[in-house]
Amino acid sequence: MSTSEAGRSPSTRGGLATLGPGALRLRATLEGVFTGWAAEVGADAVQYPPLMRVEDLHRLDYFQNFPQLAILGAALTEEAAPEYATGAPREASLPAGHLTEASYALPSAACYNVYLDLAGRTLTDGPHKVTTVATCFRRETHYDALRRLLGFSMREIVCVGTRDEVLAHLELFRKKITGYLSELGLPVEIEAATDPFFDASAGRALMAQLFPVKEEFVFDGSLAIGSLNFHRNFFGERCEIRTADGEPAFTGCVAFGLERWISALTSHFGLTEDELADRVLAAGRP
Repeated sequence: MSTSEAGRSPSTRGGLATLGPGALRLRATLEGVFTGWAAEVGADAVQYPPLMRVEDLHRLDYFQNFPQLAILGAALTEEAAPEYATGAPREASLPAGHLTEASYALPSAACYNVYLDLAGRTLTDGPHKVTTVATCFRRETHYDALRRLLGFSMREIVCVGTRDEVLAHLELFRKKITGYLSELGLPVEIEAATDPFFDASAGRALMAQLFPVKEEFVFDGSLAIGSLNFHRNFFGERCEIRTADGEPAFTGCVAFGLERWISALTSHFGLTEDELADRVLAAGRP
């Protein structure tokens, strides 16, 4: 790939994206806006491991709720490994019989590690806020350029605390994001969405219908570029995180799909990525 080709619009293949210099600058500029918001609310910046333990995901009922999305990590077995050093014909995939049992999984959301990291703790100094970014992976039925990827970047700003503290966090960002998008000139609709963490047969599912727990910022009728997620005390219970009064903590997160933002911006404005980065930066200034 030549230097000029690397600077063109992102390319995707099989749900995997390659971003050139312009797209990287635009993504970094978006990140600057989001991390600036995180700093304003006192969120600690944290980097978590690139893999998650299967046993931890069981604790969160992940495979019960998202079995279709899971992508697992395995190694070649000791018995099979020598076969691959012989120069035999190479296949496009490795047979399951050549792989070890999978003890690790690729994350499908950035916030899970926040709750696992806080497991067993009591929050005595008010709400705990964290911002993190992760390369996330989801096995989908189909992929669509930057709109729907197998591997993508997710920035989150998470609040763990009392119910009122978490709801205040989400409402603050609802207003902040809405105002920013208006200034940026990117049209979106805020739509209620379902949260698979609530079992359809359980009381929480009824509560989710009465009080939406997930709202998405939807561009062009179908592309969710961000979301506000209220998990109630689900993760607080599963990870035994408690507030100062001894009750299970509530959690909520604000999530941004960075490649989806790039897709929305480029398709709506028709500008170069460098021009878009300047526009993103200007809209974020006081």
